[in-house]
Amino acid sequence: MIDNQFRPEGLLMDTEDNRRYISCAAGLAEAALEGRILEARAVLCDAQHNLHVELPGMQGVIPYYDGAVGIEDGTTRDIALISRVSKPVCFVVRGFEDTVSGGRRAVLSRRMAQEICRAVYIDKLHRGDIIAARVTRLEPFGAFCDIGCGIPALMPIAGLSVSRISHPSDRLAVGDDILGAVSSLEGGRICLSQRELLGTWEENAALFRQGETVAGIIRSSEEYGVFVELTPNLAGLAESRSGVRPGQRAGVFIKSIIPQKMKIKLVIIDASENIAAQTITRPAPPRYHIDSGRIERWVYSPEECDKIIETDFTSVGVVRHDYIMR
Repeated sequence: MIDNQFRPEGLLMDTEDNRRYISCAAGLAEAALEGRILEARAVLCDAQHNLHVELPGMQGVIPYYDGAVGIEDGTTRDIALISRVSKPVCFVVRGFEDTVSGGRRAVLSRRMAQEICRAVYIDKLHRGDIIAARVTRLEPFGAFCDIGCGIPALMPIAGLSVSRISHPSDRLAVGDDILGAVSSLEGGRICLSQRELLGTWEENAALFRQGETVAGIIRSSEEYGVFVELTPNLAGLAESRSGVRPGQRAGVFIKSIIPQKMKIKLVIIDASENIAAQTITRPAPPRYHIDSGRIERWVYSPEECDKIIETDFTSVGVVRHDYIMR
């Protein structure tokens, strides 16, 4: 069980314990003695890039170099502080100081909270561990996630699903709380993958029956056919059809389901513009087949299929195999 102190930022702020500690000076002093990680909302990043934190009992400030691990040596950019304004930030209480106006304020450190989180939680992770994460930024190559106290990890686009997508926004939105399996821990940089949690070919194919007409999303149109996504980890191939484009929603008839070849043959009945292209909507939440524990080896392909698609979390660097058995 992960200590609640080490969850992604924002998940601790409204807990009963956190509210009690930040409610008054005495609670903040108690948290300082215990070395407890707390959360509150940053309301200002001043000209010196100190973060000012909203506390019920008194003012709070996170000095610039205490804003995040890596700020002092330049490996973390200042945008990491600026972007926290109006959002929850984690911290430990370092002490108290007098203000020029004659009041008192709490001196806080987000950097120290991150160092504790890394030492107690993140440095003990292994490849294949399933952990909680919160999406913080989407880029064409993947999704950046907070895996605890604002410490970032990357979920590359290839790790989002077996079914190929054009951009991570096809799967996730900023603010989503997701799960991921740790796929890499190289050089202190952490990568995640969720495709192993979204079910095997057989588990996804079991949701459909030959002869049904179901909804799908067109992901690509090739000379030899059109790939239609039925679930994030399952796509079928339909015959070529003019006028269809990636991103369109489609009604498709299931001609056949062939586990031996890991294929689903489809016929496109009709296709229309994806509603998400016209209005801003959040992608559907991931449906996980595995949601806790640790994975050592995951095999996507059916046992009777010659083509093997697997993830081996025990190998160095995590090798994905995709080959024909001989």
